[in-house]
Amino acid sequence: QVQLVESGGGLVQAGGSLRLSCVVSGRTFNRYAMGWFRQAPGKEREFVAAIRWSGLTSYSDSVKGRFTISRDNAKNTVYLQMNSLKPEDTAVYYCAADETVLTGLSSYEYDYWGQGTQVTVSS
Repeated sequence: QVQLVESGGGLVQAGGSLRLSCVVSGRTFNRYAMGWFRQAPGKEREFVAAIRWSGLTSYSDSVKGRFTISRDNAKNTVYLQMNSLKPEDTAVYYCAADETVLTGLSSYEYDYWGQGTQVTVSS
C-alpha cells in the first residue's frame, strides 16, 4: 500500500513563497514518477509539475519560472517550491505517484494520490 502525505500549505500574500512537501511510504520511491496537481473551486484538476525518477522535470506554462519541483530519494519526499505566488495559484494541491507514466502530465497516469493541502494566496 502506497501512501502520500502532503504538508506545507497555508495562507500567503501575493508575491510570497511556500514550499510543499509530500512524503511517500514504500521502499521503491526512487522508481516513482511524481507529480503535483491542483484544483481550484469549480475547476478541474490541473497539472502543475512533474519529476521522473531520472530527475527530468516538467512544468505547466502557468507556473514555469516560479515553481520548482525536486525530490529527495533518501527521504522519500518530493517538494514543490512556489515563489512569486499569485491569487490565481489558490487551490488544493495534490501530489501523485506512479511507477510508470507516459508523459506525467495527466492525472489519469497516476495511481496514488495524497489527500491534498490548501494553498491560499491573498491579493
